[in-house]
Amino acid sequence: AGLRPRLSTFILCGIGGATCLFAMGPSTAATRRVGASILPQARTLVSRISNGIGRVSQKLPGGIPLGGAISALAVGAPMRAAAFGWGKPVELLEKQSCLQGRDAPIPNAPAKDSKHFLLGNPMYPPFPENLEMVTLGMGCFWCSENLFMRMPGVYSTHVGYAQGETKNPTYEEVCSGRTNHNEVVRVVYDPKVLRLEDILKVFWERHDPTTPNQQGNDRGTQYRSGIYVYNDKQREVAEKSKEVYQNVLIERGFGRITTEIAPADEFYYAEDFHQQYDAKPGSRQYCGLSPLGTQFPTEAL
Repeated sequence: AGLRPRLSTFILCGIGGATCLFAMGPSTAATRRVGASILPQARTLVSRISNGIGRVSQKLPGGIPLGGAISALAVGAPMRAAAFGWGKPVELLEKQSCLQGRDAPIPNAPAKDSKHFLLGNPMYPPFPENLEMVTLGMGCFWCSENLFMRMPGVYSTHVGYAQGETKNPTYEEVCSGRTNHNEVVRVVYDPKVLRLEDILKVFWERHDPTTPNQQGNDRGTQYRSGIYVYNDKQREVAEKSKEVYQNVLIERGFGRITTEIAPADEFYYAEDFHQQYDAKPGSRQYCGLSPLGTQFPTEAL
């Protein structure tokens, strides 16, 4: 009797996992046909048992609960399932293929008078005139914001979505791969205290800029590497830093840098839950960044 529940759970997880594979990532015409024939029945079955499976403790890469992933598929939620890395586009979409979004900010974005959880400064502009901003994409924005918000000279940081097509996107929409947005952190800093070169040193050293649309186990166009600038001087520094770091990687036997450098587009604030996540009590200590273990020579700039 003690074995039977565990065995049944194993079998049901196998069914759910097979369903996910057929539904989200069939690799051949044969598997697509098989998947199409079994998907309605499999979805019904998995839906009936999703509450039980949702309690399965095993984790997928990145700490995603296996039960939750299967349940997302079972209830027909493709965007939530895509957040687990299945079925999402692996390249940027044409504008007409992206989600339209909405005119108003998402309802659970930070309030306009919000203060930075760690620094106590405003989250929204206008910021003091002596400050500058740079927006960075380098994988999970929980992890990247945590790197920069503790640097001396940083006035404020905030995470959000940028460089995409969808207006005021939600986290689930960005994870679907149908917005073209990148998960980013915007850093507001005092250039007299903290140089952009020193910010970029952290940027280059603390993630892998050679993996397109991927950082560790996090996969999708929202995890692409990018530096988004607000003036020509910043762009010049960013381009030079990329050239310098590429030479370092070549000497160490690594591949080509895929980091995009572009003018910063409109920044959409992510949900308040995501802001300064790693500084809040009870946060899940997850880091999806994959640094290469190399040093960036700031003296070369």
